[in-house]
Amino acid sequence: MKKLMLGNEAIARGAYEAGVTVAVAYPGTPSTEITEFIAKYDEIYAEWAPNEKVALEVAIGSSVAGARSVVAMKHVGLNVAADPLFTVSYTGVNAGLVLFVADDPGMHSSQNEQDTRMIAKAANVPVLEPSDSEECKVFVKKAMEISEAYDTPVIVRPTTRVSHSQGIVEIGEREAVELKPYVKDIRKYVMTPANARPKHIMVEERNLRLAEDADQLGLCHVEKADSKVGIITSGICYQYVKEAGLTANILKLDMVNPLPTEVIKNFANEVEELYIVEELEPVIEEQVRALGFNAKGKELFGRQGEISVRQIKVAFGLEVPTVRAAEKLPVRPPVLCPGCPHRGVYTILNKLNLIVTGDIGCYTLGSAPPHGAMDTCVCMGASIGMAHGMEKARGREFSKNVVAIIGDSTFMHSGLTGLVDIVYNKGVSTVIIADNSITGMTGHQHNPATGRTLKNEITYAVDIPALCKAIGVPNVVTVDAYDMKAVEKALKEETAKEEPSVIITKAPCKLIIKEKWANFDINDETCIKCGMCLKLGCPAICKGEEGISINTALCAGCGLCASVCPKQAISKEVK
Repeated sequence: MKKLMLGNEAIARGAYEAGVTVAVAYPGTPSTEITEFIAKYDEIYAEWAPNEKVALEVAIGSSVAGARSVVAMKHVGLNVAADPLFTVSYTGVNAGLVLFVADDPGMHSSQNEQDTRMIAKAANVPVLEPSDSEECKVFVKKAMEISEAYDTPVIVRPTTRVSHSQGIVEIGEREAVELKPYVKDIRKYVMTPANARPKHIMVEERNLRLAEDADQLGLCHVEKADSKVGIITSGICYQYVKEAGLTANILKLDMVNPLPTEVIKNFANEVEELYIVEELEPVIEEQVRALGFNAKGKELFGRQGEISVRQIKVAFGLEVPTVRAAEKLPVRPPVLCPGCPHRGVYTILNKLNLIVTGDIGCYTLGSAPPHGAMDTCVCMGASIGMAHGMEKARGREFSKNVVAIIGDSTFMHSGLTGLVDIVYNKGVSTVIIADNSITGMTGHQHNPATGRTLKNEITYAVDIPALCKAIGVPNVVTVDAYDMKAVEKALKEETAKEEPSVIITKAPCKLIIKEKWANFDINDETCIKCGMCLKLGCPAICKGEEGISINTALCAGCGLCASVCPKQAISKEVK
């Protein structure tokens, strides 16, 4: 049977068919749906972990215990998981262990566009790179087989285009895989220096064996053409090369680390011009050049963003269709949703002219106009550490004008240790935990504070106020995120204190609330067109030639506009 599937869905199907027992992840676009699809299979235990490091550690544990295991994350999540990754490369596995790491060339939803192949090369972990949905499924099975045959974790690296594109997938049956026996093996799994030194030698030998066996394993394919031109490519770039309609010999690499050097040498020796088509870093290109071949690559395609079919055609001198100049359209910047509980918080932060160290989440949109109420955003959890760093650099008086803001899921991910650091090192920073009861940015996934598991089972919900008090924060205040007066009062009081404070602005994401709220409307006779409501940046509030109005189709009924109107010109319109 064949089925049309997203790349992420096909990866999940591959995990099912490969007999995977345990799947762990932390959500992050473009990888999020992988684990959501896996969770639909009753035969696989699946969970959201607090962060990627924990996720990989859980998967390592289940692998050592004898269960085929997978873990999913986006490229920046691999940074968080790098610590266990580099060492499990030494220990190896018991049952197969596969990581799905989705890269994001073009930064469609990321703060950088790092290349996972670079980290995998440093960690000595093999990488398979699918080019379509069918390969997404097949490569999971291949990766699992390689993992067990070569005693190594394996990374499957889709990119945004592969993860979110659809293709035809051949549906197969689930492989019946029994748990492997658990055997205590201190030399294998306990990485003290004495055990790790010989392991490093084994890792290097493993890389050589994999490179030599790549052709036999079916991990590289040569497509011959009547041409003196050769192209080495992989992943989605292979599809772009094919679509460009080039007359060239093509070497498609399914495994991009380690590289099959003998296959590459044989291919390169048979052509007069050699090109490397790969997105982001020149990972393949640099190694091909090191083999002594003068390959062209990044001087044609660059290191930034995605490669396109048009770009390839231009590089090879092929005719491209004339493109009409883009029309000038109104700018539509991303905004917080109508009714978002973060909107009022950012309005107050802007009003008080506070320095705001921000974090990763949908609330990062507080940096956009009209609020502009965020000064920094680096990585998950950085808001708290950066606020503390500002205080230690410039003193307590300066710190009274600084607040950190972090979401509930991000706080669970990596904010807690930063808060411990403030308390432990006698800091005085004020931290806002914007608790909207869900992981919003990646599409409403549960986290340890929501009281639900990935499979929507009821579980213990971490009590964030109690947790903050337990680690020694003396001032913990919870306010309704929609109560702007309470938010302003809490900010003024807590930032003035010379000791740590946490303000929890609590209200569920409007998109997870099921009940219908009343719409609001503007009384044209009372409205003085002062524009105070416009400063909220709500998409439902419009300014036109006839004045200010509320689009009832968009209005979520949060009432923030009514609370800021100086003339009480905005009121509920109950339907």
